[in-house]
Amino acid sequence: MAQTKTDPRIIRTRRLIMDSFIELSGKKEFKDITIKDITSEAMINRATFYYHFEDIYDLLDKALSEVLLVNLDCDYYRNNELNEETLASIFLAVTNFQKSLSNRCHRGYEDTIARIIREQLEFIFYEMLLKQRSSDEKQALKVMAVLLSWGIYGASVEWSRNGKEVPPEEFIKSAVPFIMSGIELGNNSEQV
Repeated sequence: MAQTKTDPRIIRTRRLIMDSFIELSGKKEFKDITIKDITSEAMINRATFYYHFEDIYDLLDKALSEVLLVNLDCDYYRNNELNEETLASIFLAVTNFQKSLSNRCHRGYEDTIARIIREQLEFIFYEMLLKQRSSDEKQALKVMAVLLSWGIYGASVEWSRNGKEVPPEEFIKSAVPFIMSGIELGNNSEQV
């Protein structure tokens, strides 16, 4: 059974369903998109849809997660060091992701989108922090990853609401040194 998950046909069909959903979300509000719309657009039957996704909310969750992962290039960040440049780059990826979402898809689903962004950022930050710090501090690093994920997400929302007159790189630039000094202060307190 494990082999069927890597079957190229399954991967292509899943991709086709997600692409059809994204295409439809550009034309209709999410609440108006039906399984029938998606299956017609993808030229598949309902059983095929339900083989890949529990329901339309599961599809929304997975499609948004995948788009965010592409924007974030998780492997790149997990293998990089957490520094000012990386923080600014992650912030830019999050703001670009939020800009790329269709307003129709975004409206009414802010909580789902926010959760997806924060979960992915938390994972990335935790992996990066683990590489730079003692693994004996896992709980503290987990909390730091949560703080960073909520902070970056919150800053992206603030930029979206009030700061669009300045580029996102400029918006975050002044705060990044303070964030990094807090992280470095934690590193120094461990050495004392």
